[in-house]
Amino acid sequence: MSNATLPEKELVEKVIAGARVSDAEALLLYRLPLNVLGSLADHRRSLAKRSSYDGRGGEVVTYIVDRNVNYTNVCNVYCKFCAFYRTEKDEDHYVLTHAQLEEKLSELSDIGGVQVLLQGGHHPKLGIGHYLDMLSFIKERFPKINIHGFSPPEFHHFSKVFEMPVPEVLRLFKEAGLGSIPGGGGEILVDRVRNRISPLKANSDQWLGVMEAAHDLGLYSSATMMFGHVETLEERIEHLSRLRELQDRTHGFTAFICWTFQPDNTLLKADPVGSSEYLRMQALSRIFLDNIENLQSSWVTQGPKIGQIALKFGASDFGSVMMEENVVSKAGTSFRLQAEEIERLIREAGYEPRRRTTWYELVS
Repeated sequence: MSNATLPEKELVEKVIAGARVSDAEALLLYRLPLNVLGSLADHRRSLAKRSSYDGRGGEVVTYIVDRNVNYTNVCNVYCKFCAFYRTEKDEDHYVLTHAQLEEKLSELSDIGGVQVLLQGGHHPKLGIGHYLDMLSFIKERFPKINIHGFSPPEFHHFSKVFEMPVPEVLRLFKEAGLGSIPGGGGEILVDRVRNRISPLKANSDQWLGVMEAAHDLGLYSSATMMFGHVETLEERIEHLSRLRELQDRTHGFTAFICWTFQPDNTLLKADPVGSSEYLRMQALSRIFLDNIENLQSSWVTQGPKIGQIALKFGASDFGSVMMEENVVSKAGTSFRLQAEEIERLIREAGYEPRRRTTWYELVS
């Protein structure tokens, strides 16, 4: 990290002017009073959204209608923070059939859904044909629903199981119907942390390498951070810095989402951080990630009220209606909102709610 910093007043002026801040300056910003940091993040949100939606970006808060579909819960990486995974020896392990996928996506289509978030465990035995058939089946049956599927660690896993380079796997998946990639599995992009919480999962360079290869193929993605466990503040900022560096090169990240570690039913022992810490990190992320236009509020982990407050701490998107969610809920957190409730929360915060696509295009 750079040691060059500005006095607090000059640093605040720099943020207001829209200039890029360094890693060391981010540490100083983090220590500002929460209301001050939130105000600065709200200002940076207005700068980022100024040219969006015919100049009305600052007035609009978007959301999407989608469904999380976990095609299997079988996984062989045993992350300490995960309560969702099962082994093939567990009675409740599963792999979804095409009939089960059709039922879930028909329900999504019936309510006007435009995206399926398709993710699963690292199944050690499923071959590439299983995934290509699944993608082709969904694309053929539901051509209007974008497949926002598979995280970078999944692609790293596929590369090993299929004995195929990651770019080739990505190309074949795209040809079969994959439309974009979620930013899951990012956790903290520092290997000291990853070696403690998920030692068998893709490392930081591998996660970023998958994203760069995807962006090179025209597959856009989101980016994430799961914090509040064994990482330091400096490591959180290193994570943000690595995302910003990649975005400078590829411009392939459509949005950033951060959330706090949910501890129930997991092997990772850490005291969960509160909502004020979540708001502080989201605000800092908005200021630091000056090249990612959209930030999502994580009401799924924080609850609707904090999700609403997050709109004043840099968030410009309210995430998803999320018909189904299985991973976070297994860790003890379960919030649900319908589209009408999301729109009410957005209006109460003083914004205009609008539905969007995966690529942040407004839907009528």
